Amino acid sequence: MSKIGIVLATYNGEKYLSQMLDSLLAQTRPADFIVAVDDGSTDNTANILESYKDRLPLQIARFPKNQGHRAAFAKSLELAQPLLGDSDMIALADQDDIWLPQKLQILEEALRQADANLVFGDAQLIDSKGKIISESWRKTSGIPEHLSLRAILTGYTNVTGCMTIFKAKLLKQILPIPEQVAVHDQWITFCASLDAPNNKGIKSISAPVIQYRIHGENAIGLGQTHTWTGNLKLNLQWAKMILTTPHFETLSPSDQEFVKRYIAYVNDLLSKPFIPQYLVWIARNASSIYPHVKGIPGKILHILYGIVGAPIITKISGKR
Repeated sequence: MSKIGIVLATYNGEKYLSQMLDSLLAQTRPADFIVAVDDGSTDNTANILESYKDRLPLQIARFPKNQGHRAAFAKSLELAQPLLGDSDMIALADQDDIWLPQKLQILEEALRQADANLVFGDAQLIDSKGKIISESWRKTSGIPEHLSLRAILTGYTNVTGCMTIFKAKLLKQILPIPEQVAVHDQWITFCASLDAPNNKGIKSISAPVIQYRIHGENAIGLGQTHTWTGNLKLNLQWAKMILTTPHFETLSPSDQEFVKRYIAYVNDLLSKPFIPQYLVWIARNASSIYPHVKGIPGKILHILYGIVGAPIITKISGKR
């Protein structure tokens, strides 16, 4: 029987951590081990973790100073790797969510049935007091069930780490996580997509597997947290980072060319008023550049707006 390991990163999470750990205790398919990395908490988080060591198969490591959630998750994956074989599985956990009792059972079965590297479910949304505010994170956030590899290469992601399970063999591609990666689960999603035609390496299921808590202190939460140009700059940073990794060489020649063209396009989009030379390229790649846009009229509108640069857009509309 394959093992399941959970990796958890914590930071000043005393408010909700006990509820999260209690939900791990309630799993119908218990984890074989849990690696928790505390990211330099200054509250009671570390003591709460220690208090669960006799009830959960919990291994705890601590950073003396806060290094950020990317570094904490990277360390937890590094500590888990020697404990896992290629056929084993990893689930990511956030300190403030509540896992539904059948989460691991549902995701393990889905991963076994799917010809995929990673499976992700949906989530109920809850507020800071645990009240359900939506039955579907995916529908509330307008998240597509499927993204092409090229959409992922532009910086889009439809996967939230705490709703996933993935094959441990992926750690060979995931680690080390580049320091330029802002969000660890975006990098994991990219790695899961690499060796699968048409991005069949990732499979979504409709079942909710956690209660995803939305509150004022989420590291990553609901809604837009950046301006339009800010998102473009993040996507540009992501694509440039991909270009510098060994993973870039594993892409097909056409996908490599797409990344380079996308970088040139966003550079010009941010700096020039009009870029009509990209119109045909945008039209051909609209589904990858605008995967969130549904319907032909919306696609056409975005294609036309796609040749109007940020200097004009920000001046006319006030959109930043």
